[in-house]
Amino acid sequence: MLRKREAKLVGRYKEENFRFNGPGKSTRNTTLRLRVLNGGPRGVLTAKGPATFEGGVKIREETEVELADVHATLDLLQQLGFRVGWTYPKMRTMYMLDGIAVTLDVLEGPATALPEMSRSLGLDPANALRDSYSVMARKHLKAKRPTKSPPTPVTLPDKVAAQA
Repeated sequence: MLRKREAKLVGRYKEENFRFNGPGKSTRNTTLRLRVLNGGPRGVLTAKGPATFEGGVKIREETEVELADVHATLDLLQQLGFRVGWTYPKMRTMYMLDGIAVTLDVLEGPATALPEMSRSLGLDPANALRDSYSVMARKHLKAKRPTKSPPTPVTLPDKVAAQA
């Protein structure tokens, strides 16, 4: 669908995301995330406010700063009392289409244009996911964890046990 619409491929990249728990009440309604792009040293530090949803579109205030040295920033944040609470990797491919950034996982642009762009790509805005990446990653890991039930003993037939 993107090729048909002549979307321009901007690039593909891998990112490692660090989510932080911060000191004090000032960070309770703000999510702080450090994204390390393609293994570093460059990255992006993002502060995200609480999300609201309007017409299937997630809206939140975000402040981003591009970083030349993510490792120094990670050290600085830890010295200020922030601790890494969660990490997760992502692969992204980004396109531009009619002034809207389209990735395989996200559409970013003016809230008024997103529902129509979604529909034009064959997506239903009503089915937009509300969970953040870290919530989805935690759910995924929880689903993959083995149960806490005791292991089932393996019993071999006498003939096989005697050969062992």
